[in-house]
Order: sequence, then C-alpha cells, then structure tokens
Amino acid sequence: MEVGKRPLTSIPGVGKSIAQDLADLGFTCVEDLRGEDPQQMYDRLCALRGSMIDRCMLYVFRCAVFFAQTENPPAEKCRWWYWKDHKE
Repeated sequence: MEVGKRPLTSIPGVGKSIAQDLADLGFTCVEDLRGEDPQQMYDRLCALRGSMIDRCMLYVFRCAVFFAQTENPPAEKCRWWYWKDHKE
C-alpha cells in the first residue's frame, strides 16, 4: 500500500469480506473510490458474482464512496444504514 493510501478496511462497516468484494471490482484503497458511482459498483458486483446480492451491499458502497470523498465525515453518515433507500 502506497504512503497516504488508506486500506479499504478503514472504511466504517467494511471488513475483510467486503474489502475483498471491492478488490474484486478493482479498488485497492479508499482513495480509489472517489468519484465512483455506488449503483454501478453494485451492478458490477452482481454481474461478477452471477446473482443478485443483498441490497445492503449497495448501502455499504454508498457509505464507502461518501467516506472516500469527504474530509472528516460526520459519524452518523458513516453507518451503512444511513444510506438505505428512503420512501417519500
């Protein structure tokens, strides 16, 4: 890991398993997630795995991209459930 590059597991809610999912999509560090589209990431992972993955993974991806793009993100936005779909 390069200096100044944070490991994927430094993202709240991302453990070894989800870090591996992100690595399988080509992401090696937090900074790689900047500017990414969480929905496209989720769709790519479903295609890669050959099946639909629990939608909670999309919420984790939303959180991860926010975390990567935000300096000093507020704690309440660093929980995957904050990023769930909201019905109006």
